[in-house]
This record gives sequence, structure tokens and C-alpha cells, in this order.
Amino acid sequence: MPTPADTADHLSQLMLEFYEKMASWEHSVVKQTGLTPAQMHTIEMIGHHQNLRMKELASRMGITTGTLTVMIDRLEKGGLVTRQPHARDRRSFHIVLTDKGRRHFEAHHHLHLELTREITALLSDEEMRHLETGLVKIMERF
Repeated sequence: MPTPADTADHLSQLMLEFYEKMASWEHSVVKQTGLTPAQMHTIEMIGHHQNLRMKELASRMGITTGTLTVMIDRLEKGGLVTRQPHARDRRSFHIVLTDKGRRHFEAHHHLHLELTREITALLSDEEMRHLETGLVKIMERF
């Protein structure tokens, strides 16, 4: 019977391999858009979470607001996002996808859905519920 240390070592190895395969897939599909993976991740986060303020968006992405400001500047220059003044806080802005940004988001989101369906096709309904529960718990730690 494997020890907890053996199990942790094995899970660590599996997560690393899964991350590398996902990153490789992500790079291959993003390369076709002319955007960087970081830019596409920013567009994805905005697309999934409408009307986020800079601080909220940075927190969800696990980056500093300074790093995010540089990213938003580039995406805004490319016509993919726009800053809209916050209704109650004059010091902050909501980051919103433009039509062009929305098209990028929808195309990329569709690819993510296809990949997720392909990856999870081998799982039973119960395994899918366990995977979802486990991922939610893991994400709460970050």
C-alpha cells in the first residue's frame, strides 16, 4: 500500500505532466491568434467574469495590478479591451471586452470546451463530480 509521501510524490508528478501538456496545447492554439498566452488568459478571465475592476481581475489571475496594467494597456492598444469608469468609484475602472475581444474569447472558449469534453469523455458521471469537487477544493487553496 502506498504511503502518503508516495501518493503525494505521484500526484505531484501527474500534476506537473498535466500542466505541461495543457501549457503546450494552450501555446499551440494561442499562437494562431497573434496573442501571447498571457494576453489570451487575460481575455478569458474578462470574458468569464464581466465587469471586473483591475484589482479584482489581478487577484483572480494571481498577478500584481502593475503587471495587469501593462497587459491591459497592450490589449487596449490592440482593440481587444476597453476601460470603463466605475459608476461609484471614480478611481477605478471596469475592464470590458470589445467586439474584437469578445470574438477572441468565444473562439478560444470553444476550444477549451472541446478539449474538456475530449479529456473527460472517459470519466463516469461520478468521476466527473469527484473531479469537479476536487478542483474546486484545490482552487480554494490558491
